[in-house]
Amino acid sequence: MGSPGRQEWQRFWYLPVAAAVGYSTAVLHTYGLGPFIAPLEAEFGWTRSSISAGISIAGIIGALFSIPLGMAVDRFGPRIVAFIGVTVMTAGFASLGMVGGQLWQWYLTWIVIGIGNLFVQATVWTSAITTRFSASRGMAIAVTLSGGAITATFLPIIATWLIDSYGWRGGFGAIGAIWAVVVLPTLFFFFRGGRDFRGGRDDPRGKAEGAQATGSDAAGVLAVPGFYQLLLASGIFTLTGIGIVVHFVPILQDFGADPLAAAGVAALIGVFSIIGRLGTGVLLDRFRPNLVGAFVFLMPLIACLLLLSAGGSAVAQTAAAACFGLALGAEVDVIAFLVSRCFGLRRYGAIFGAMVGAMALGSAAGPLAAGAIHDAFASYAPFLLASAAFLAAGALALGLLKVPPVEP
Repeated sequence: MGSPGRQEWQRFWYLPVAAAVGYSTAVLHTYGLGPFIAPLEAEFGWTRSSISAGISIAGIIGALFSIPLGMAVDRFGPRIVAFIGVTVMTAGFASLGMVGGQLWQWYLTWIVIGIGNLFVQATVWTSAITTRFSASRGMAIAVTLSGGAITATFLPIIATWLIDSYGWRGGFGAIGAIWAVVVLPTLFFFFRGGRDFRGGRDDPRGKAEGAQATGSDAAGVLAVPGFYQLLLASGIFTLTGIGIVVHFVPILQDFGADPLAAAGVAALIGVFSIIGRLGTGVLLDRFRPNLVGAFVFLMPLIACLLLLSAGGSAVAQTAAAACFGLALGAEVDVIAFLVSRCFGLRRYGAIFGAMVGAMALGSAAGPLAAGAIHDAFASYAPFLLASAAFLAAGALALGLLKVPPVEP
């Protein structure tokens, strides 16, 4: 028969793959906007901060409504939520190609994108995975969330080619259409979690649903210290990690790297994020998950110390990029896994939604904080020092987390 983990993959191998395809939609706006900034600036005369403010709008919507979204997933199942999200997200992104020269039109379209993005958050995809995978849950979550890293790797290239061939308006429309044509049929045929399918031959009757039946409710979890430890860790990581990654190229330039070399080193973050995500999935299934999480938080701390102590060294810069990438590809996996293990699946959507809200706030505040500190001190060193301290606190919070043993 094979191990329980092997049996899960034999029965439901298609689900993490389909979920990864779906999750790739969640980062369309994050990694797809960059190539469009210069053409928009040239045509309308908008400032780059005005253009990129659209991402902030989407982030604020995610932070405000991530918990209600998680509750909707718990009530209706992830399948219907995913269909709504992908449809609205792809249509909204395509609609950016139809805006005129008024910023209010741009921002209104970003509100639509923010609503669509809310419905394709990691909560949706991992909610389905946790009902099908127990023994190999870490790897299944890692495969699912690798969809975002794949988009980060290829979308800028695709977008640049489309803009060169069809203009920025055609580029927005084509990207939205491509993702809709690929993702929606994939979801229709292959994306179905335990809450989306009742009574069929592949409806699981094992550990995953048992965890759902005995898990914590959304109100009772507020009395558990571990909830706040995870919430703290979630916000800390994105505050520091996203803040550093967004400013990574200028950080390296401040240490003497030329722009092209800095961009080349920064590209390593995306490559190592895929490695980190899959590697963390393996570790989560084999070792104490809170200690794996603490190790993940220590990786960017090491990167901060490398830059502070030897930032002018190409070797140190490369090692720092590798450390950041390994962690950046794993933090959501760790938090999702720990939420499912610590609190079960009964209200997984709502509880993990709170973590996603903390991550959204951190990702919105981190780049602003890094920029403000640099403006005040003419150096990123204070932000790197503060980040190292925060990351140490996050690692300690996860290291001390009490994780219930897995029932045999």
